[in-house]
Amino acid sequence: MNHSDFVHLHVHTQYSLLDGACQLERLFQKTKELRMPACAITDHGNMFGAIEFYDMAMKAGVKPIIGCEAYIAPDSRFDKLSRGIKDASFHIILLAKNETGYKNLIKLTSAGYLEGFYYRPRIDK
Repeated sequence: MNHSDFVHLHVHTQYSLLDGACQLERLFQKTKELRMPACAITDHGNMFGAIEFYDMAMKAGVKPIIGCEAYIAPDSRFDKLSRGIKDASFHIILLAKNETGYKNLIKLTSAGYLEGFYYRPRIDK
């Protein structure tokens, strides 16, 4: 089968709380329809859907790329100055290359919720 030259590397799913509307079943119907060889999941600040995404991608014959759109604190994730939500964080897309990268993403997103939560789960440099 000839594959498309396009791979979507920035997808917010139903697990992007209050932001994502893309349901995984429909996502993989569309990736197969468009003949995409791979697809990434990059939900806002979390990896809640990573395992379901991986399982569904494998069943659909699509290479799963696990990622996250992380929020970066302007200074330290421990800093909770009241500058408001606009100044509380910036975005960065992080994609796991392998199992080590996946484990690192788990550590980062967990730290964002447990140590850096201020309006959003934030990490720092």
